Amino acid sequence: QAVFDKALAGAETASFEFPLYTRTGEMREILLNATTRRGPDGEVVGVLGVGQDITELNIQRRAAEGIASDLARLIDTANAPIFGVDVQGNIKEWNRKAAELSGYTKDEIMGKRLVQSLVSQQYQHKVAYVLLKALGGEESSDFEFPLITKSGDQRDMLMNATAQWGAAGDV
Repeated sequence: QAVFDKALAGAETASFEFPLYTRTGEMREILLNATTRRGPDGEVVGVLGVGQDITELNIQRRAAEGIASDLARLIDTANAPIFGVDVQGNIKEWNRKAAELSGYTKDEIMGKRLVQSLVSQQYQHKVAYVLLKALGGEESSDFEFPLITKSGDQRDMLMNATAQWGAAGDV
């Protein structure tokens, strides 16, 4: 009611969600836009409400969010170091095992350049090349390289590199 009252007072409301119950008692989720309707002299003569049933869309969205949450938890708690870099080579994913083995927390390492920050000078070109190939869609597996930890120690790592594709088909 408040949305219609606001529209009658001249204030439009966009994207207001509310439950609507059918005659059979089924609840549907409605997305409502309410616009003031004016007469020829500019006076408010009514409200035009446009509603869209978004129940199925919300069910699909919640299911996708659940899957994404499960996958994020799987990555974070995996018993193997998992990291992700963007197309510039900046770290955008860092799981608990990567933090444990490197000594860098996720907060400390996020956004830093992987190759320059964690790979010894003599391997930087090779690791960069493997990552570049992965960004081009060519996967690499069992690539060994030394990772430099926060304390300066070196840990031999075995890396599989694959591209992460976005919804639009981009890397």
